[in-house]
Amino acid sequence: MSTLPARIIHISIAKPWREVYAFASKPENMALWASGLASDLTPEGDDWVGDGGPIGKVHVRFTPDNPFGILDHQVRMETGLVVDNPLRVMPNGDGAEVMFTLFRRSDLDDAAFEADAAHVVKDLTTLKHLLEHER
Repeated sequence: MSTLPARIIHISIAKPWREVYAFASKPENMALWASGLASDLTPEGDDWVGDGGPIGKVHVRFTPDNPFGILDHQVRMETGLVVDNPLRVMPNGDGAEVMFTLFRRSDLDDAAFEADAAHVVKDLTTLKHLLEHER
């Protein structure tokens, strides 16, 4: 069994980690900060369904609410591609550290992987701004 190259992308947020988790764990808040996921997620059974833009309709399944700060989610695209996205919120002093593990799939070249990483940085920065400045 082979492993994929991975990059952990993280950001510190000056808010209590449980507050960060409570906000980020609500699928209805995703459109406010997770631009790479989908817009207008609506519940459909165990999934949330949204428009993934150029990739079409996506089905997203989120990890159930938990006391550990785990926000993992699985994205299923119309093409049949399934992408697992590990996401964590953990205590960092009085604040929080949010960490996303980005795996480099075999269908991504260097430029596409770097573009994905930049998009994750943008989304986490938006989350930080929302929680530190707008709420």
